[in-house]
Amino acid sequence: MKNRPIRERFSFAFDGLCFVWRTERSFRTECGFAVAAAVALVVLRPGWQWAALIVVCAILVMALELVNSSLEYLIDHVHPDIAIAIKHAKDAAAAAVLVASTGAVLVAALMLASVMWG
Repeated sequence: MKNRPIRERFSFAFDGLCFVWRTERSFRTECGFAVAAAVALVVLRPGWQWAALIVVCAILVMALELVNSSLEYLIDHVHPDIAIAIKHAKDAAAAAVLVASTGAVLVAALMLASVMWG
């Protein structure tokens, strides 16, 4: 799979994105929040810096969910049995998404505070 043409590599990435979209409710939910954030940016017009920060946060959460999903698919395929170390690995990956999501919510709250009282 290495050194493939860029078009083929983009195709692999798009296939992965579509698969996660179809199979992971969490990813679809996070995409919905990203769309809501985009609408809020259009309505509130907080400034370019806030908009950039919100966009980066939304993309980070979605990217981490993609990584989390890929780890879960791989782990479940390689070791379908329940094992405590595998549970810890999957929980840690899910925690990364939770930490990023919490950070995104905090950034959104700060943006709202800045728009309302700034």
